Amino acid sequence: MEDSLTAVRGRPREFDVEDALAAALRVFWEKGYDGASLTDLTQAMGITRPSLYAAFGNKEDLFRRALDLYESEKLAYIGNALSAPSAREVAKRLLEGTIQNITSECPGCLGVITAVSCRSPESPIRDDIRARTHTVMDALVARMQRAIDEGDFGVPVEAEGLTRYLIALVQGISVQAGAGASRQELEAVAEATLAVWPGR
Repeated sequence: MEDSLTAVRGRPREFDVEDALAAALRVFWEKGYDGASLTDLTQAMGITRPSLYAAFGNKEDLFRRALDLYESEKLAYIGNALSAPSAREVAKRLLEGTIQNITSECPGCLGVITAVSCRSPESPIRDDIRARTHTVMDALVARMQRAIDEGDFGVPVEAEGLTRYLIALVQGISVQAGAGASRQELEAVAEATLAVWPGR
């Protein structure tokens, strides 16, 4: 990326943009958007505020780029889940991927942490978080509808309701992780879910 190599006015930057972005992601993941101050961010990134503005724009722009990084690096399991051969396997991969993700570095899901902390209608990133969540939900609804059409369930189910159930489980697991639940405890939730999954 050109802007990662050349600073404003053509001077080389004295920091690696990707490393700084990864550091910012960890701060947002730990504190959420509202809880992360510019001081928190610049200290973790090892840069000054002018350097942050020059490389990333404002805090809102930095968060969006950090969220892009989070989605590409930490949420790849969602695509893997969507490609599963059955609805039960979709649920299994989604739950396992969520637990792996939220117990790997910082407890909890960045999207959930941020959505919970950004309740104000004036929050500059609330709409972006909602749009990203809806994109995932729409893809899951479509996958569940295909499973229904293929006769993947032994009882009548509705695609959107089943998807909201899965998302509520994922969000609940993320909140529990943030509250200190162990990986073993979270895996027990996933196992209980799969034990009662309405398969054929």
